[in-house]
Amino acid sequence: MNTPPVPQPTAARSCGPSSDALEAAQPTVAAINSATLLQGGKSVTINHNGEFYRLQATRQGKLILTK
Repeated sequence: MNTPPVPQPTAARSCGPSSDALEAAQPTVAAINSATLLQGGKSVTINHNGEFYRLQATRQGKLILTK
């Protein structure tokens, strides 16, 4: 007696976009080292759209951006 083949399970499919599609959709962002911005100092002033901001390094090595 011949028995029909048993179907094999297929790979699970995600409902959302693939990781390749997500990577392609995100713009490339340039990374700038904070030491380059601070140039050996503790703070730097940044002019953005006519507004001035202060980027400051803390003693704990964190960054604070204030307007």
